[in-house]
Amino acid sequence: MTLSTTLLRPLLAVLLCATLGACATKQENGYGLGIQAERQAALDQAQQKDAPPDTPGMYLALIDRMQAQGLWYASLAHIDAYEQQYGEAPDTILLRADALRQTGQPEASAAAYARLADTPLAARGLRGLGLLAGAKGDFTHAAERFEAASKRAPTDATMLSDLGYARLRMGDVEGARVPLMKAAELAPGNPKILSNVALYLLASGQAANAQGLMDQQKFTADVQQAIRGDAKRVADAARPRVAAR
Repeated sequence: MTLSTTLLRPLLAVLLCATLGACATKQENGYGLGIQAERQAALDQAQQKDAPPDTPGMYLALIDRMQAQGLWYASLAHIDAYEQQYGEAPDTILLRADALRQTGQPEASAAAYARLADTPLAARGLRGLGLLAGAKGDFTHAAERFEAASKRAPTDATMLSDLGYARLRMGDVEGARVPLMKAAELAPGNPKILSNVALYLLASGQAANAQGLMDQQKFTADVQQAIRGDAKRVADAARPRVAAR
């Protein structure tokens, strides 16, 4: 089975951009917008020398870096310290919610994500709730949360990829196509997004194209095996939909 014209063109563009680095993308980094520039400058400075976190932006950059390194418990302690010194803010609520999710505290994490509903980080809160739902295997509710998040942040490639994956896992293969193609063109060098595109290709019966994408991206054997395992789960979820038609 070959790729349709509507899918082939964007996928080729994705592969070309991923290979040559010719496509420019704009992705959100960090969590907040108000002091993002200060946090990035502080992080750059901290990487050059051991500067103490003597400003809010620098301290948040330190916590960002801890979480990027997987130091979730340590980040919780530093979030407490930050809030004692500077007070609570949407940035710290989201950092805390992510850390609680990663340390096996889903109820507390969900409560923290929900508190972001009326803040500039509402889309991130919705995405967090979607991740929690997906972790429980509730991909229907996960897709609902990711869709709501994507409406608030329509160019966020990660949220679009999450939406596509959740739709695949609930058996809606065709419904996953558009958000995944959007995500792949917005972030053509993101291996996680491209792995979800490969999963879509397998789920839609395009095994040769899926293998070509995985080979082009040099996915490891373990990653390819995981994608194929997910493809079987997608097929199982899709059967009732096919039968209903």
